[in-house]
Amino acid sequence: MTAAALDPLIHEQARLRIVATLAALPEGDALSFTRLQEILELTPGNQITHLRKLEEAGYVTGEKTGNGSASCTAIGLTGRGRAALEAYMAALRGLLGEL
Repeated sequence: MTAAALDPLIHEQARLRIVATLAALPEGDALSFTRLQEILELTPGNQITHLRKLEEAGYVTGEKTGNGSASCTAIGLTGRGRAALEAYMAALRGLLGEL
């Protein structure tokens, strides 16, 4: 097993924290953008950048409800994102098992 087997999209620290936090929720549940930001202590701009990359890969979804100041964006982990995290963890265990 090599480090190349680790998904580079998830391997980045902030994105790993996002995916791991969402994976801790029951399947199908989501967190508001604001709550996720509070948990991870990311700036809004930083979180948006990482979420955009994860969403482009199909790992997370963002569903916006309402409009204006009453709007809320719910962030959830997709089945593909959950599978990618499982594969990442298996690759990491394999890499660490070689030590």
